[in-house]
Amino acid sequence: MFKNDPIGYAIHDFAKDGNADSIIVKADLCEDDVMPVEYLFRSFEEMPELEQLALKKATGKVLDIGAGTGCHSKWLMKKNADVTAIDISQGAVDYMQANGIKAEKKDLWEIDETYDTILLLMNGIGLAGKLNRLESFLKHLQSKLNPGGQILFDSTDISYLYEEEDGSLWVDLNSTYPGEMQFKMCYKDVSTPWFDWLYLDYQTLEKHAKAVGLDCSCILEGESNNYLAQLK
Repeated sequence: MFKNDPIGYAIHDFAKDGNADSIIVKADLCEDDVMPVEYLFRSFEEMPELEQLALKKATGKVLDIGAGTGCHSKWLMKKNADVTAIDISQGAVDYMQANGIKAEKKDLWEIDETYDTILLLMNGIGLAGKLNRLESFLKHLQSKLNPGGQILFDSTDISYLYEEEDGSLWVDLNSTYPGEMQFKMCYKDVSTPWFDWLYLDYQTLEKHAKAVGLDCSCILEGESNNYLAQLK
Protein backbone atom coordinates (compact mmCIF):
# COMPACT_ATOMS: atom_id res chain seq x y z
CA MET A 1 0.00 0.00 0.00
CA PHE A 2 2.80 2.46 0.85
CA LYS A 3 5.47 1.32 -1.61
CA ASN A 4 7.92 4.20 -2.15
CA ASP A 5 5.64 6.38 0.01
CA PRO A 6 7.27 6.74 3.44
CA ILE A 7 5.59 10.11 4.05
CA GLY A 8 2.15 8.66 3.38
CA TYR A 9 2.93 5.66 5.61
CA ALA A 10 4.08 7.92 8.46
CA ILE A 11 1.01 10.16 8.13
CA HIS A 12 -1.26 7.10 8.16
CA ASP A 13 0.34 5.76 11.35
CA PHE A 14 0.26 9.05 13.21
CA ALA A 15 -3.32 9.83 12.19
CA LYS A 16 -4.42 6.42 13.43
CA ASP A 17 -3.31 6.70 17.05
CA GLY A 18 -0.94 9.66 17.46
CA ASN A 19 2.15 7.46 17.42
CA ALA A 20 4.71 6.98 14.68
CA ASP A 21 8.41 6.39 14.25
CA SER A 22 10.42 9.37 13.05
CA ILE A 23 11.10 9.90 9.36
CA ILE A 24 14.79 9.54 8.53
CA VAL A 25 16.14 11.94 5.93
CA LYS A 26 19.36 10.68 4.38
CA ALA A 27 21.57 13.20 2.55
CA ASP A 28 24.68 12.98 0.40
CA LEU A 29 26.47 16.00 1.89
CA CYS A 30 25.67 15.85 5.59
CA GLU A 31 24.60 13.52 8.36
CA ASP A 32 21.17 11.91 8.41
CA ASP A 33 18.40 14.06 9.85
CA VAL A 34 15.40 12.96 11.89
CA MET A 35 11.94 14.45 11.27
CA PRO A 36 9.30 13.77 13.95
CA VAL A 37 6.08 12.92 12.12
CA GLU A 38 4.06 15.22 14.36
CA TYR A 39 5.84 18.16 12.73
CA LEU A 40 3.81 17.47 9.59
CA PHE A 41 0.66 18.06 11.66
CA ARG A 42 1.76 21.40 13.11
CA SER A 43 -0.72 24.18 13.79
CA PHE A 44 -0.30 27.74 12.53
CA GLU A 45 1.04 28.74 15.96
CA GLU A 46 3.72 26.04 15.72
CA MET A 47 4.90 27.09 12.26
CA PRO A 48 8.09 29.10 11.69
CA GLU A 49 7.58 32.83 11.16
CA LEU A 50 8.49 32.46 7.48
CA GLU A 51 5.59 30.07 6.90
CA GLN A 52 3.15 32.17 8.91
CA LEU A 53 3.99 35.25 6.87
CA ALA A 54 3.68 33.36 3.58
CA LEU A 55 0.21 32.16 4.54
CA LYS A 56 -0.86 35.67 5.53
CA LYS A 57 0.32 36.95 2.14
CA ALA A 58 -1.49 34.25 0.14
CA THR A 59 -4.40 35.77 -1.76
CA GLY A 60 -7.02 34.74 -4.30
CA LYS A 61 -7.02 31.24 -5.74
CA VAL A 62 -4.17 29.33 -4.04
CA LEU A 63 -2.18 26.23 -5.00
CA ASP A 64 -0.33 24.49 -2.16
CA ILE A 65 2.43 22.35 -3.71
CA GLY A 66 3.90 19.46 -1.72
CA ALA A 67 1.14 19.90 0.84
CA GLY A 68 1.81 16.84 3.03
CA THR A 69 -0.94 16.73 5.66
CA GLY A 70 -2.35 20.00 4.33
CA CYS A 71 -1.52 22.01 7.45
CA HIS A 72 -1.04 25.16 5.34
CA SER A 73 -4.18 24.54 3.29
CA LYS A 74 -6.18 23.88 6.43
CA TRP A 75 -5.31 27.29 7.87
CA LEU A 76 -6.11 29.01 4.59
CA MET A 77 -9.46 27.24 4.42
CA LYS A 78 -10.30 28.65 7.86
CA LYS A 79 -9.71 32.08 6.29
CA ASN A 80 -12.17 31.16 3.50
CA ALA A 81 -9.45 30.90 0.85
CA ASP A 82 -10.03 28.96 -2.37
CA VAL A 83 -7.12 26.54 -1.99
CA THR A 84 -6.11 23.35 -3.78
CA ALA A 85 -3.42 21.06 -2.36
CA ILE A 86 -1.27 18.71 -4.42
CA ASP A 87 1.26 16.08 -3.41
CA ILE A 88 2.86 13.05 -5.04
CA SER A 89 2.27 10.98 -1.89
CA GLN A 90 -0.94 8.97 -2.24
CA GLY A 91 -1.07 8.49 1.52
CA ALA A 92 -0.83 12.24 2.11
CA VAL A 93 -3.56 12.95 -0.45
CA ASP A 94 -5.84 10.29 1.06
CA TYR A 95 -5.40 11.89 4.49
CA MET A 96 -6.14 15.40 3.21
CA GLN A 97 -9.22 14.30 1.29
CA ALA A 98 -10.51 12.44 4.37
CA ASN A 99 -10.17 15.70 6.30
CA GLY A 100 -12.09 17.89 3.90
CA ILE A 101 -9.17 19.41 2.01
CA LYS A 102 -9.44 19.72 -1.79
CA ALA A 103 -6.39 17.63 -2.63
CA GLU A 104 -5.08 15.80 -5.68
CA LYS A 105 -2.24 13.35 -6.28
CA LYS A 106 -0.39 15.33 -8.87
CA ASP A 107 3.11 16.36 -9.86
CA LEU A 108 3.63 20.10 -10.29
CA TRP A 109 4.35 19.50 -14.00
CA GLU A 110 0.77 18.25 -14.31
CA ILE A 111 -0.83 21.51 -13.10
CA ASP A 112 -3.59 22.36 -15.56
CA GLU A 113 -5.13 25.49 -14.02
CA THR A 114 -3.89 28.96 -13.15
CA TYR A 115 -3.68 30.55 -9.71
CA ASP A 116 -3.23 33.86 -7.94
CA THR A 117 -0.81 32.41 -5.37
CA ILE A 118 1.45 29.37 -5.64
CA LEU A 119 2.94 28.17 -2.35
CA LEU A 120 6.13 26.11 -2.15
CA LEU A 121 6.82 25.99 1.58
CA MET A 122 9.37 23.90 3.51
CA ASN A 123 12.07 24.67 0.91
CA GLY A 124 9.68 23.70 -1.86
CA ILE A 125 11.75 25.47 -4.52
CA GLY A 126 14.06 22.51 -4.02
CA LEU A 127 11.80 20.57 -6.38
CA ALA A 128 13.72 22.23 -9.22
CA GLY A 129 16.42 19.68 -8.36
CA LYS A 130 19.46 21.32 -9.95
CA LEU A 131 20.47 24.85 -10.79
CA ASN A 132 20.50 24.19 -14.54
CA ARG A 133 16.81 23.25 -14.29
CA LEU A 134 15.79 26.28 -12.24
CA GLU A 135 14.83 28.62 -15.06
CA SER A 136 12.61 26.06 -16.83
CA PHE A 137 11.07 25.29 -13.42
CA LEU A 138 10.34 28.99 -12.81
CA LYS A 139 8.96 29.46 -16.33
CA HIS A 140 6.56 26.58 -15.77
CA LEU A 141 5.28 28.04 -12.50
CA GLN A 142 5.09 31.47 -14.12
CA SER A 143 2.82 30.02 -16.81
CA LYS A 144 0.42 28.86 -14.07
CA LEU A 145 -0.02 32.33 -12.56
CA ASN A 146 -2.96 34.60 -13.22
CA PRO A 147 -2.10 38.21 -14.12
CA GLY A 148 -0.66 39.87 -11.02
CA GLY A 149 -0.11 36.47 -9.40
CA GLN A 150 2.70 35.49 -7.04
CA ILE A 151 4.90 32.58 -6.03
CA LEU A 152 5.84 32.36 -2.34
CA PHE A 153 8.52 30.03 -1.03
CA ASP A 154 11.32 29.72 1.46
CA SER A 155 14.85 28.48 0.84
CA THR A 156 18.21 28.36 2.59
CA ASP A 157 21.75 29.39 1.75
CA ILE A 158 23.69 26.23 2.69
CA SER A 159 27.15 27.61 1.93
CA TYR A 160 27.89 27.17 5.66
CA LEU A 161 28.35 23.46 4.91
CA TYR A 162 31.52 24.46 3.07
CA GLU A 163 32.96 26.72 5.77
CA GLU A 164 36.46 26.11 7.09
CA GLU A 165 37.27 26.64 10.76
CA ASP A 166 38.63 30.12 10.01
CA GLY A 167 35.33 31.15 8.42
CA SER A 168 36.55 30.97 4.83
CA LEU A 169 34.66 28.92 2.26
CA TRP A 170 36.04 25.83 0.59
CA VAL A 171 34.39 25.41 -2.79
CA ASP A 172 35.59 23.21 -5.62
CA LEU A 173 35.24 25.45 -8.67
CA ASN A 174 34.95 22.33 -10.85
CA SER A 175 32.03 20.97 -8.86
CA THR A 176 28.32 21.65 -9.20
CA TYR A 177 26.51 24.55 -7.55
CA PRO A 178 26.95 24.10 -3.76
CA GLY A 179 23.20 24.20 -3.14
CA GLU A 180 22.61 20.96 -5.03
CA MET A 181 22.00 17.96 -2.79
CA GLN A 182 20.49 14.51 -2.92
CA PHE A 183 18.08 13.09 -0.37
CA LYS A 184 16.32 9.87 0.47
CA MET A 185 13.31 9.64 2.81
CA CYS A 186 12.84 6.55 4.97
CA TYR A 187 10.09 5.41 7.32
CA LYS A 188 10.24 1.94 8.86
CA ASP A 189 10.97 -0.40 5.92
CA VAL A 190 9.74 2.01 3.20
CA SER A 191 12.04 4.41 1.34
CA THR A 192 11.99 6.73 -1.63
CA PRO A 193 14.68 6.48 -4.30
CA TRP A 194 17.43 9.11 -4.06
CA PHE A 195 16.21 12.43 -5.48
CA ASP A 196 17.78 15.78 -6.37
CA TRP A 197 17.03 18.84 -4.24
CA LEU A 198 18.09 22.46 -4.63
CA TYR A 199 18.85 25.08 -1.98
CA LEU A 200 19.34 28.63 -3.23
CA ASP A 201 21.19 31.62 -1.88
CA TYR A 202 19.12 34.74 -2.51
CA GLN A 203 21.52 36.36 -4.99
CA THR A 204 21.44 33.28 -7.22
CA LEU A 205 17.66 33.13 -7.03
CA GLU A 206 17.35 36.81 -7.95
CA LYS A 207 19.62 36.38 -10.98
CA HIS A 208 17.68 33.45 -12.41
CA ALA A 209 14.26 34.90 -11.61
CA LYS A 210 15.19 38.09 -13.48
CA ALA A 211 16.34 36.00 -16.45
CA VAL A 212 12.82 34.63 -16.91
CA GLY A 213 11.08 37.95 -16.32
CA LEU A 214 10.04 37.54 -12.68
CA ASP A 215 10.38 40.29 -10.08
CA CYS A 216 12.05 38.88 -6.97
CA SER A 217 11.72 40.18 -3.41
CA CYS A 218 13.10 38.91 -0.12
CA ILE A 219 10.18 39.40 2.27
CA LEU A 220 11.81 38.06 5.43
CA GLU A 221 15.20 36.73 6.46
CA GLY A 222 15.24 33.93 8.99
CA GLU A 223 17.80 33.14 11.67
CA SER A 224 19.30 30.08 9.97
CA ASN A 225 20.50 31.42 6.59
CA ASN A 226 16.94 31.00 5.32
CA TYR A 227 14.54 33.49 3.78
CA LEU A 228 11.04 33.93 2.40
CA ALA A 229 10.90 35.05 -1.22
CA GLN A 230 8.13 36.41 -3.41
CA LEU A 231 8.20 36.17 -7.20
CA LYS A 232 5.78 38.18 -9.33
